[in-house]
Amino acid sequence: MKVFLFLCSYVIFCKALPFEQRGFWDFSMDDGFSMMQDEGSGIAPTPTPGSDGPTLDLCPFGCHCHLRVVQCSDLGLTSIPKNLPKDTTLLDLQNNKITEIKKDDFKGLSKLYALVLVNNKISKINDKAFEPLHNLQKLYISKNNLEEIPRNLPNSLVELRIHENKIKKVSKEVFNGLKNMNCIEMGGNPLENGGIEPGAFDGLKLNYLRISEAKLTGVPKDLPSTMNELHLDNNKIQAIELEDLIQYSNLYRLGLGHNNIRVIENGSLSFMPSLRELHLDNNKLSRVPPGLPDMKFLQVVYLHSNNITQVGVNDFCPIGFGVKRAYYHGISLFNNPVPYWEVQPATFRCVTDRLAIQFGNYKK
Repeated sequence: MKVFLFLCSYVIFCKALPFEQRGFWDFSMDDGFSMMQDEGSGIAPTPTPGSDGPTLDLCPFGCHCHLRVVQCSDLGLTSIPKNLPKDTTLLDLQNNKITEIKKDDFKGLSKLYALVLVNNKISKINDKAFEPLHNLQKLYISKNNLEEIPRNLPNSLVELRIHENKIKKVSKEVFNGLKNMNCIEMGGNPLENGGIEPGAFDGLKLNYLRISEAKLTGVPKDLPSTMNELHLDNNKIQAIELEDLIQYSNLYRLGLGHNNIRVIENGSLSFMPSLRELHLDNNKLSRVPPGLPDMKFLQVVYLHSNNITQVGVNDFCPIGFGVKRAYYHGISLFNNPVPYWEVQPATFRCVTDRLAIQFGNYKK
């Protein structure tokens, strides 16, 4: 009888399950996580049948480890934990007090896919810190104290989020060899036009670039011509000149809201034949930008909160039928000194319906 009880207790003990983390995404405090989830990129690849996540004895104290995800956020850490599981694919270290990334902090983590260091106090990163990360694709290091973009980033990197730091300079060699890079988010840095070295983005085939909330006074030169989205909102740009957008024929979304733009040179928008969405709200424009009727695929135009005093009957729509390939489904003109009762109904003949037009009284 004693033997039987002993065997039963032994079986129960052996079948005890390890800690199972539920609702990991609920711990997220950065927009990057939702993007990773929406993209369906598979941060922590599903383990093959029969494989297990990191065992509990390899999990750093205070962290949660499950299915190759190691979560060490909100623990007050001042440095990278030691002895991290070698098969970790996602390492979450956001919301701590880490000040420095040392040379061997990620040693052995060759399978790491995503590294989250958001909202720490990092001001120094060793030039060789990322060398072991041969498979790193997503690096989120926003809301820190970095004064420059880390050097020797892994060639496998696809997405870099480094907004809200103290970066004033983008060196020519910092992105060398990053042929897989698709997305860079670097808004919220005190970056001026002169801080971007000529050729800094050479070789990159970006789809998305955001340099909002910086100190730009004009559209930066020589950005990647492959871009589909360019966001330069909340800067100090005063004008869009003819050559500013000449090489960005692939753009379908352009953000220029919350600047000081007074003039958009005639013909400057014609270089973006595929543009779908144009943000020019909260500027100082006195007229609707020229060239909009020639943009066959343009569907959304934000022009609210400017100084526009009149809207012509041909400011948005081309003359004749069959010229425009996609009708507008959003035009915002509110908070402009336009006598809206004088605008002719034919002005919006290429708009899907009247609800797509946001008009209103001008109030000082």
